Amino acid sequence: MNLDKILKEVIEIVKEGGEFIRQEQRNFNSTHLEFKGTNDLVSYVDRETEIMLVSGLRKLLPQAEFITEEGTVDQNEAELQWVIDPLDGTTNFVHSIPIFSVSVALLSAGVPILGVVYEINNDECFHAIKDGLAFCNGKEISVSSSVKLKDSMVASGFPPLHFNKLANYQDIITSLIRQSQGVRRLGSAAVDLAYVACGRFSCFFEPYLNSYDVAAGILIVQQAGGKVTDFQGGDNYIFGREIVAANKVHSSVLEIIQTHWR
Repeated sequence: MNLDKILKEVIEIVKEGGEFIRQEQRNFNSTHLEFKGTNDLVSYVDRETEIMLVSGLRKLLPQAEFITEEGTVDQNEAELQWVIDPLDGTTNFVHSIPIFSVSVALLSAGVPILGVVYEINNDECFHAIKDGLAFCNGKEISVSSSVKLKDSMVASGFPPLHFNKLANYQDIITSLIRQSQGVRRLGSAAVDLAYVACGRFSCFFEPYLNSYDVAAGILIVQQAGGKVTDFQGGDNYIFGREIVAANKVHSSVLEIIQTHWR
């Protein structure tokens, strides 16, 4: 399997999906909005983008199965799986906040071997293949060189439903605010991970995420020189719904998380 060749075609497919999202936003209004659950928004834009991505990727690798956010295709296990978030940051999109992305990863036996995150509004395409380098728009990227939290920016996302853990989360944020240069909440985990990979953030952590939120970004961070774990410091970060992705401040952030997240 020629991952370099596949990557080029995936980038084209992802950018086509991004262009569709960009065009649709011009006329989007709240009448197009649906709720999958509390604080969980979806629209025809998410679904139609996913259909476009699935169609293109299926032609590229007919033997691969899919894990997708909107469930527009059967979700079957296989050696090769595409993991797709057609519009990561739907709430931002709905409110015209210009931070949202398309995220596509290819897993082999559950391990990411290709990842693309396209941040639509800045026209920034982050990508990597396993055992290769990480890039943004064709230019090599790497994680931040900061080694201390006091020199670092940290990103996270608020738990949308699990309010029983909100106090624990707030304690983590309080510690990070006191020890870092700031904490940001952008609203797209895929973009957060891409920004760790290119050095804008030194760390991103968040609980209760899904595989389609993080699979592509995880690989990009790893190939950019970063470290990714779950909250226990282990490797259950794709399907385990906990992620800490960082440069050399990883251990410092993990210690804070483990102190408060019980």
